[in-house]
Amino acid sequence: MNDIATILGLTLAGCIGVGLLGGWLLHLLRRRSFRHLLTLATLIPVVAVVVTVIINVELMFLSAHDSAVVLVALGTSLLLAVVMAYVVTRRLVEGSQQVGAGLQQLVDDSTDPTPVAPAREAAAPALPQELARVVADLAETRRTLAESRARERMAEQARRELVSFMSHDLRTPLAGLRALAEGLEDGVIVDPPRALAQIRGTVDRMSGLVDDLFALSRVQGQPPPKPETLVSLTELITDVATELTPAATTHDVELRLDLPDDDRLAVVGAADDLTRALTNLVANAIRHTDPGARVELLGRRTESGGVQVAVIDGCGGIPESSLRRVFDTGWRGTPSRSGDDGGAGLGLAIARGVVESHLGEIAVRNVEGGCRFDVELPALVEQPS
Repeated sequence: MNDIATILGLTLAGCIGVGLLGGWLLHLLRRRSFRHLLTLATLIPVVAVVVTVIINVELMFLSAHDSAVVLVALGTSLLLAVVMAYVVTRRLVEGSQQVGAGLQQLVDDSTDPTPVAPAREAAAPALPQELARVVADLAETRRTLAESRARERMAEQARRELVSFMSHDLRTPLAGLRALAEGLEDGVIVDPPRALAQIRGTVDRMSGLVDDLFALSRVQGQPPPKPETLVSLTELITDVATELTPAATTHDVELRLDLPDDDRLAVVGAADDLTRALTNLVANAIRHTDPGARVELLGRRTESGGVQVAVIDGCGGIPESSLRRVFDTGWRGTPSRSGDDGGAGLGLAIARGVVESHLGEIAVRNVEGGCRFDVELPALVEQPS
């Protein structure tokens, strides 16, 4: 009994001594690599067992034969512990390096995530589950941030283009107004009534530009909740077509309607905003359609119960590279759509803002002879609060 107590005491003392020494070494190496710390932490328990066995052998509590067997087993275990510690720490170090690389790339605006992501996904399964998940989350976060930066750059580019276009569109009429005002003041204009009519027309066009800017700001921002109103798109499309028929006649463009007779195509929304959006689409189609061609307005109910309105023009099409920018603020594209008619490139951007504020979708694609603008609204759409 005394021998057992002595063995237990020596074993406890040996383990405590090795543990204290190991703790001191871990404290000294606390700023070193994970590889050193984890290897040391793995070896400390094995070393403690070896030390306690050696103490008991030296004090003759074990026979020489038994001590030799135990020491061989401990030596083998120590070697195995070293190998396993190396394998585990290598994976952890590789994982920490990938995590560090991912964090570094998060702040690198110039890094393209597309070619890097597949390599990370291939390397992730070799890592522990937790580190693999962190690496995957970092890669996804990086892609999301890259897309966000791209959207910010596009928005900034659109803002700069809008400022440039609006500066030009306002500077030209202001110069004309100044010239007319100076002519009237100096008495060199022989037909004052006509000059005043020109001033009034110029002011109306400038007021239209300002109204478009306000409308765009409203539909792209956070508009206050509006009362829900049942809107018949059949009647709305008919009214828009009637209003724009004189403009179509002036441009020698046929305006054709194709609407269902037994369906009012009802939605819930803001009638004024929807009217403005469709007016912009149809006016844009008339403006860019070649003389002698036609503009079609189609209204249908979709299989999902929503409402689809299509405006098909005869503009000859838009270059594929420019289709994705059609709804950008201030976009004017090719010379045929360059806004020489006084437009500021806001009509289609306003149309998109109105449709999206009604929880709908708007798209454009080339068709034979022109373009097709599709507006799809969910049935009885509710205004966002």
